[in-house]
Amino acid sequence: MAGCTAPVRGHRTASGAADCPVHGGRYGRGYGGYSRYESPYSSSSYSTPGTSGYGRSTGVRSGNSGRPRWSPPGSSVVYTPTEMLALTPIRNSVENLANAPDLRDVFLCHAWDDRQGVAKELHDLLESRGVRVWFSEKDVGLGVPLLRAIDRGLANSKVGIVLVTPALLRRLAAEGIADKELSALLARERLVPVVHGTTYDALREVSPLLASRSGLNTAEDAMPTVAAKLAELVAM
Repeated sequence: MAGCTAPVRGHRTASGAADCPVHGGRYGRGYGGYSRYESPYSSSSYSTPGTSGYGRSTGVRSGNSGRPRWSPPGSSVVYTPTEMLALTPIRNSVENLANAPDLRDVFLCHAWDDRQGVAKELHDLLESRGVRVWFSEKDVGLGVPLLRAIDRGLANSKVGIVLVTPALLRRLAAEGIADKELSALLARERLVPVVHGTTYDALREVSPLLASRSGLNTAEDAMPTVAAKLAELVAM
């Protein structure tokens, strides 16, 4: 009797499963069990990595995309499964703070060198979408240590956004933020990394705890799409 072809050809495609002499009859035609699944956050199906519709977000929703429960009807923003899992606890915190008075929507933490560049770009994109942003150029005094700025920003905002750039990596390494201090901030489920111009591997070298938190990445989405996702995340 012929053996199962899974070790050689796999069962990840319909043809591979159907041609298997052992399991072909079990899966039958139209098998797609490994290429799609149902998200617990959306009634829509979407593809896993390696299938069409996954990867860099173009801002156009396809039939294979997913939408978290807080994304409004008619939104064209595409979310990956990883983003949905990472942002759901943040959204829960936002909802718990819905009735808190005088809170900004977002605190934008960034390196000083980025204040007139990418940080201002993200700030302007967020404010253009009606997001109230705590921004160092307006709200944080000169010479305030990074950790204190993050702590104060989170205390006065619903969500903290850490803009991770090469400049921020240099600042994190220079200031030597302790893991236990950063851990206390991350435990609040209100901190979202936005990686730009660098990688999570590089971040892991200076802050393993921050790198362990999934967020958003401009290597996957253009900055306007990142801003759109953040705006949806904090909208009530």
